[in-house]
Amino acid sequence: MSETLADVQYSDADFAHDQRAIDFYRDHGCATVMDAFQIANILHTDGKVREASNFYRIAFDLHPKEAHIHPGPHILLHVSLLCLMKAGETPSDQDMQLLRGYSIPCYDYILAIKIAWRDGDYLQALRVIGNCYDEFHTGEECDRLCLEIALRVYWDTLTKNTLNHSQTDKNIPQKLFFYWDNNPPQEILDNFEYHRVHSGMEVRIFDQADGANWLYQNYGVEARELFLSMRHPAEAADFLRVHVIQKLGGWWMDADIRLRGDGSQLRVLSRRYSHVFLLTHDHVVHNDFFGSVANSPVLADALLSLYRNCYQYPGLYIAYKTGPGPFTRALNRVIHGVFDGVTDLPSMMVYDHTVFADMIEELDVDYKKTGNTWHSVG
Repeated sequence: MSETLADVQYSDADFAHDQRAIDFYRDHGCATVMDAFQIANILHTDGKVREASNFYRIAFDLHPKEAHIHPGPHILLHVSLLCLMKAGETPSDQDMQLLRGYSIPCYDYILAIKIAWRDGDYLQALRVIGNCYDEFHTGEECDRLCLEIALRVYWDTLTKNTLNHSQTDKNIPQKLFFYWDNNPPQEILDNFEYHRVHSGMEVRIFDQADGANWLYQNYGVEARELFLSMRHPAEAADFLRVHVIQKLGGWWMDADIRLRGDGSQLRVLSRRYSHVFLLTHDHVVHNDFFGSVANSPVLADALLSLYRNCYQYPGLYIAYKTGPGPFTRALNRVIHGVFDGVTDLPSMMVYDHTVFADMIEELDVDYKKTGNTWHSVG
């Protein structure tokens, strides 16, 4: 009788000696799709990408290829090939065609990554990748890698000049908005006061009651009910910020970060651009600090994703559901529209990850030490 995948015994070396993966295997084994998938996710998270690729492929091989079984075979296969490329290897033509048979968007995604990473042809990669990110939750890795490719093509336009800001473009209002649900601690109150004194901008602070009433007055009962149903104050702040800036224009800052300096840089940016966004090192768009005019095409798209997520995926991880995810997706969609000739590129500045720390100080506030942060939700 031949040995099956479920019978295979794995050594510590198969897990790149990753203790978390080894512990999971010892507790659960690797006889099911979900066991192999969880091991692969641990290895992927811990940067053991070649071994992660192997276990995603094991999960794919164990999968009965029935549509109702999560994760689907196309998910397992495409991420196995992605991890293979992260490890510096190239997927075989046979595996690429196998993936194409399961999902053309996933095939296009992996093919575009291959073109970008192996050939360095970002323009062709952008052409191939299209809007395949729409097959995934907002903010997942596909969104981030798509945005990285798009910005390679449009980086000069978005970062090196102000020519895309015409005399008729609106400037970002010099207003600064914050949110804290109820009873802010003294360190947060001190931060609010710091910005009232030093930013040179009009400062407005919302609490939960103010936010709920403002949403009702400006967007109706539906927006208020969704806001009040959020699972964590950070999720509520995420929901509110897109609505506030889209209606009023201005700058949004989380309550636990602080502008460096006297705010003069912000005032200069307000006069030069209609949008300012900053990226993390892995091409996630910061939603804790950004500026925009009212009635923005970027924020309009973010709102579409926000409502879709709230209704269809209420239990989704907060960063994907209401946080940076909708912002990252919105930039992808806007650039995709520009690339297809459907729309013009809005006036904006996109900063890379090195700039955030130059502009923003992250405060070491006590509430973060309690463990009751948004990361534990969803």
